[in-house]
Amino acid sequence: MNWLALLNNLENGTVRAATQDENGQWHANIEVKKGILEAFKNGSNTEFPGGFVDKDNLAPRGFSAQDNVRIVPGGSSVRRGAHVASGTIIMPPAYVNIGAYVGAGTMVDSNVLVGSCAQIGKNVHLSAAVQIGGVLEPIGASPVVVEDDAFIGAGCVLVEGAVVKKGAVLAPGVRLSATIPVYDCVNERVLDKGEAIPENAIVIPGSRPSSSEWGKAQGLSMSCALIVKYRDEQSDASLELEDILR
Repeated sequence: MNWLALLNNLENGTVRAATQDENGQWHANIEVKKGILEAFKNGSNTEFPGGFVDKDNLAPRGFSAQDNVRIVPGGSSVRRGAHVASGTIIMPPAYVNIGAYVGAGTMVDSNVLVGSCAQIGKNVHLSAAVQIGGVLEPIGASPVVVEDDAFIGAGCVLVEGAVVKKGAVLAPGVRLSATIPVYDCVNERVLDKGEAIPENAIVIPGSRPSSSEWGKAQGLSMSCALIVKYRDEQSDASLELEDILR
């Protein structure tokens, strides 16, 4: 598949930058990422209206009312090669980068970044100032994944291939990366490095004592994330989104 056909297929959602196997594990689609990099190589810098300069073959996407995607005026942009499904709402300013996938009914709030190749499921809420890291290189690196019905609170940062499973809730300010441990206070265990946030988990930002004796003596602490409960009827009610907004 040439890079032009690839960009079209990424936009219509028939091809994705990451796929899920039968065990629910996500893996980077290396051929797709190679194709995206090929598109960059084949583009030339050009001027766009408003004083912007980018590759001529990666211009921001346009939408029509028939797409049923609501992009509120004020500085948002969806780059070529990104999929935005019907029913999505994008509040300004927000940016969805190449190779990203945004599922149906998802809210992308103000100051949100959906990085390159990130995979966002259906009916996800990305609250204000959420940063979803992107990855094109190294070619085999898995992107950030947020599965269906997850709620990502304001100011959360998800990078380095973090995976949030269905229905999970991240409280404002949670940071997930390969080096930040996640403590499951319900099941009394530490998630393995790279392990996904479990389905329906409710996660809050936390801290833990420094691992060095000197750090302990100074009263220093390090960032972590805490699973404090799993969703129930009460937590579901507090997260309901008004249909009228859509």
